[in-house]
Amino acid sequence: MSAPTTEVEVPRQRAAPAEPEDRGTLEIHPGVLRKLVQKIADDAPDTVPTRGRLGGEHGATARVTGDAQEVDIAVELALRYPAPVREAVESLRAKLVEEVGRITGRRVRAVDVTVSALLPQDRRTRVE
Repeated sequence: MSAPTTEVEVPRQRAAPAEPEDRGTLEIHPGVLRKLVQKIADDAPDTVPTRGRLGGEHGATARVTGDAQEVDIAVELALRYPAPVREAVESLRAKLVEEVGRITGRRVRAVDVTVSALLPQDRRTRVE
């Protein structure tokens, strides 16, 4: 006895994708851009988290303004001490321009970096 055969319907090949101008648009929410910038800054080798007022730690904070083609970035962060501040900031600026452009397709017009603190990377909790 042989097993019964079943008929399988094979789907047709999909049509070719539409031309780029006919595909629609991509909108990136400003909060997503801000989080992207913060993540890039936090992943930089010389940045360190800072302690908040309530005891928790947080990384860089960012503000991103602009339009669908161009953006301005402002970042506030703490650097590891003794990091070479100028080199760390210039490296971060270059990384932000490159990565934001690559991921979002937007041109970065300006990057303002504020170093709010220089902190040892291995900070211990202070006991009073």
